[in-house]
Amino acid sequence: MLQPKKMKHRKWHKGRTRGIARKGTELAFGSFGLKAMETKWITASQIEACRKSMARFLKKKGKLWIRIFPYKPITAKGSEVPMGGGKGAVSYYVFPITPGRIIFELDGVEEETAREAFKKSADKLPIKTVFLKKEI
Repeated sequence: MLQPKKMKHRKWHKGRTRGIARKGTELAFGSFGLKAMETKWITASQIEACRKSMARFLKKKGKLWIRIFPYKPITAKGSEVPMGGGKGAVSYYVFPITPGRIIFELDGVEEETAREAFKKSADKLPIKTVFLKKEI
């Protein structure tokens, strides 16, 4: 699973994810991309599920880039723990995604293959996405 090797602070505040993406909005590596259209937290396990489904579909064809990394720690307290006792332990990591952000890029395959691969991975994400094609 994706998670940071080292962090300055182990537990973070929740924060708010507002607005639209300012960086990571253009295709930088591949010819095709999957772009987010909603705001949500994408977990490391969801990213991994998408990567696995695309890898299985593409077999050894094409090159895949993952443009997001889950850096934000999310804490959770155990079940039946009484009030108080501080903040819970880090449970998993997320990437707070905003509309317009490129999630995945793909190159070295035909457009139909890329569309199908991104459709399979988009089914595993909790947000609406759109297929992008590099304009030549």
